[in-house]
Amino acid sequence: MSTPSTTHHTVLIIGAGTGGITVAARLKRRQRDLDVAILDPAKQHFYQPMWTLIGGGVFEKENSGRPMESVIPKGVTWIPSAVETFRSDENAVTVAGGGTITYDFLVVAAGIQIDWDKIPGLSENLGRNGVCSNYSYESVDYTWECIKTFQGGTALFTQPATPVKCGGAPQKICYLAEDHFRKHSGVRDNTKVLFRSGLGSIFAVALYRETLEKVIERKGIDAQYLWDLSSLDGERKIATFKHLETGETDEIAYDMIHVTPPMSAPDFIKESALAAETGWVSVDPKTLRHTEFPNVFAIGDCSNLPTSKTGAAIRKQAPVLAAHLLASLHGKNTTEEYSGYTSCPLVTGYGSLVMAEFDYDQTPDESFPIDQSKERWTMWWVKKTGLPWLYWNLMLKGLA
Repeated sequence: MSTPSTTHHTVLIIGAGTGGITVAARLKRRQRDLDVAILDPAKQHFYQPMWTLIGGGVFEKENSGRPMESVIPKGVTWIPSAVETFRSDENAVTVAGGGTITYDFLVVAAGIQIDWDKIPGLSENLGRNGVCSNYSYESVDYTWECIKTFQGGTALFTQPATPVKCGGAPQKICYLAEDHFRKHSGVRDNTKVLFRSGLGSIFAVALYRETLEKVIERKGIDAQYLWDLSSLDGERKIATFKHLETGETDEIAYDMIHVTPPMSAPDFIKESALAAETGWVSVDPKTLRHTEFPNVFAIGDCSNLPTSKTGAAIRKQAPVLAAHLLASLHGKNTTEEYSGYTSCPLVTGYGSLVMAEFDYDQTPDESFPIDQSKERWTMWWVKKTGLPWLYWNLMLKGLA
């Protein structure tokens, strides 16, 4: 650990989430003497894909985090502060609280910004009045509280029109809740389960969409699309939606509501020269190199890569980024390319899961010799047990 000051590092990584830690580990494995520093003020590192299952009562939320110092790769300098501004023309960043860090190469792995305040009424009601969300460590256990104590009425689940981390998560918790209601005598019969999404369909890839549409039909879920949550009245338990094509509004009275909030690139990225018009870091989709600054790379959720924002995508992005950065460092070239691979383990109930894997063209790119578009218990086991083990023991150590 070090404190902010005017210092220089060969490689400076912004963010100690999945992308930052994985890239740092891969760089150090390939060149042990490489000077790598990670800038991030967080004291805990979370395996956030577990939060869906925590909201569904499968795990306690404490199981999802570990102290940050325990996941920083050996030999990497951890600077527990935040970036304030990028000075890309000077190969420098200004650090919150004072100080400047210069670099030879910059990797932006800053994740995604959750815009709780974009929906009036959400922030002040989160964690009470039946308003829950798996997208906050502080509130994820309230999701399970709402589900397990639900005795009937209207259970409402939302998905915004913006990109979100783990685009399947908003529907997963809906399926788990419906399954829980069904397993408790009398609850499901007295419940309306509603899913309202700002997107145009339940899933982008046709192969998996067909399965999910059947899941929705089987479970009796009222799913409607192009409806974006615009405000919440927590005291009256009223959610107001706006239709993104017609502009009409609709008010829905609920007894519990799981909100997936709108998300965007972090403000300090939006305000920098690194940002594309969309606000995300502008990178080449095959190499992850910045489109204007050749010594800058980005990975994961903060980038404008045209794929889902998932940890599985980072697992395939990291080796490509590391290869290009090290090749540039040594004046060489590499032909490695990222295909746009991502994975979305779509939980459809307790003990069932559709393992969606696909590339930039939304073509299935599957890992197992089975039909992954079908709901399977084995894929549930992979999600529940296999992937967390792989994450902590292999991926964050640069081995997978």
